[in-house]
Amino acid sequence: MTVTQATPRKATPTLPDAQTVTSVTHYTDRLFAFRCTRPRSLRFRSGEFVMIGLMGDNGKPLLRAYSIASPSWDEELEFYSIKVPDGPLTSKLQHIQPGDALILRPKPVGTLVLDALLPGKRLWMLATGTGIAPFASLLRDPETWEKYEQVIVMHTCRDVDELTYGRNLIEALPEDPLIGELVGGKLLYYPTTTREKSAHMGRITDNLTSGKVFADLGIPPLNPGFDRAMVCGSLAFNLDVKAILEAAGLREGANSDPAEYVVEKAFVD
Repeated sequence: MTVTQATPRKATPTLPDAQTVTSVTHYTDRLFAFRCTRPRSLRFRSGEFVMIGLMGDNGKPLLRAYSIASPSWDEELEFYSIKVPDGPLTSKLQHIQPGDALILRPKPVGTLVLDALLPGKRLWMLATGTGIAPFASLLRDPETWEKYEQVIVMHTCRDVDELTYGRNLIEALPEDPLIGELVGGKLLYYPTTTREKSAHMGRITDNLTSGKVFADLGIPPLNPGFDRAMVCGSLAFNLDVKAILEAAGLREGANSDPAEYVVEKAFVD
């Protein structure tokens, strides 16, 4: 893992909606995170996403939807991304350095917000790959821990190293000066891999349908009476998990109609 940091400086004034990259951390040859300055006018709910990007070769902004990984109270913004060698944006974005200008359209939206869920006791965060990003925001928000008696994070990647970003975040929560006391014994973390051997193996869908995750954690199966869930991964993953949640009696919610679970439709892993 390599980390590059710098003192923020004023972004290039000719770039529209420009912010300045303040640090970059490369976790693997496929995954990296970066932080940038935050517009003073930006207000968002933990779990939402914004459009960010760079100027394309044609001189036009090249933008993609990225979940904000930092909590709503953070003075900077954090993002977690894959690296796609031939990707229109990520092929360029993976080479950013502290001090570089980044385009950010400050209009946050999204469905992975606490307001879209009915009150409950147990919150499931189900993610694959960089789908952990919105949960990185929610896990550092005091409201999450005030609303739920238990928070269960299931995160699946191919290899152990790809779990590093999420694992580091989870391990730091109990010592967090803002929410450490709130976390207490409420957090259950269930990371799995699908290719490299690790303590827990298999896809989230398989571990849910087989009941393995419930047995391993010593908790009861899904119950619409008190379980709430948030889902963020590939389209196929989202559809598979939705089917499992619906079969358990949970209904999909939205900002305008809260229910038992929500899915981030804008995310593609």
